[in-house]
Amino acid sequence: MKKLGFGLMRLPLLDKNDYSSVDVERVKKMVDQFMENGFTYFDTAAPYHQGNSEVAFREAVVKRYPRMAYTITDKLSLFMIRDRSDFPAFFDSQLERLGVDYVDYYWLHGLGGPSYRQAEEWGAFQFVQNLKAAGKVKHIGLSFHDKAALLDEILTRHPEMEYVQLQLNYLDWEDATVEARKCYEVAYKHRKPVIVMEPVKGGSLVNIPEEAHRLFHGYAPDRSDASWAIRFAASPANVMMVLSGMSDEAQMEDNISYMAKFQPLNEDEQEIVAQAAEIIKASITIPCTACRYCVDDCPKKIAIPDYFAIYNNLKRFGGPQGMVARTYYGNLTQAHGKASECIKCGKCEQHCPQHLPVREYLKDVAGELEG
Repeated sequence: MKKLGFGLMRLPLLDKNDYSSVDVERVKKMVDQFMENGFTYFDTAAPYHQGNSEVAFREAVVKRYPRMAYTITDKLSLFMIRDRSDFPAFFDSQLERLGVDYVDYYWLHGLGGPSYRQAEEWGAFQFVQNLKAAGKVKHIGLSFHDKAALLDEILTRHPEMEYVQLQLNYLDWEDATVEARKCYEVAYKHRKPVIVMEPVKGGSLVNIPEEAHRLFHGYAPDRSDASWAIRFAASPANVMMVLSGMSDEAQMEDNISYMAKFQPLNEDEQEIVAQAAEIIKASITIPCTACRYCVDDCPKKIAIPDYFAIYNNLKRFGGPQGMVARTYYGNLTQAHGKASECIKCGKCEQHCPQHLPVREYLKDVAGELEG
């Protein structure tokens, strides 16, 4: 397979304020563009677009292409399940939304400390093995958001896991929280191929500071900033696939332009990327990737990633953005809880793959945008 996968987490929307309102007709056009260029790998999960990502895949791919023409990955999202007895029904509902009889790759979703313990207690590893034995999934593995030492423990205890999906990008490569490089090295040690998620870190590596953009543009004027991030993620030898959450046709076209005939970064390009990473690190106030895992269980319905994006833009671009930022914030609070209404229950932090102190950041947002 070619190394670019279509991540179905950030699809085009009919209503930008409604995450569930996937524009299926535009998705069909993007799928056709993707498939016509020889790409076949798709990745989804039940939380994406509140289940409508899986439905959009059925409408755009399953109903329009033969089963052997594509590969689909889905996930056992433990944070959406109340009891281990619900596993079969959860999986069956995914097959129904996808419109397929089997899934090519099936992951334990977003394992970290608490979710790994839950997976062990509930027998989730055995459940996915049983699905594989029954022919309902072809390959099993895990997506992971935690320290390298825990990944080493999991893969040591569960050698039956065939693949590891990791957050890997040039900003997180040496990050002390994400430990992307160290996690990659653990997967390599255990001989588990890596599928990369968040290669552009939720868009953070597209909307980069002008200084970093000039660095990239000076070396290769015709390349997009996203191309540097995705090629970096695809360059390590043990990376099997890089998922890009493409939201429109232009992003699709750009990704295909350099991944159709992929070339790893050379030494000069690696050095430029390292310099850009240092520039970017100095500019991001809240390193949120807008995965939205924090939103669904929030009892006050606070639009956490949206507020963080507004706050980051305000901090990055300064005073002239103040009125605009507060306008956008005010509009969002008409349908969502304010940052100041956080009751500090901690559910958001339990679900955050970046392990961010969300409650503290919400205090900062409230202080800046509600003053």
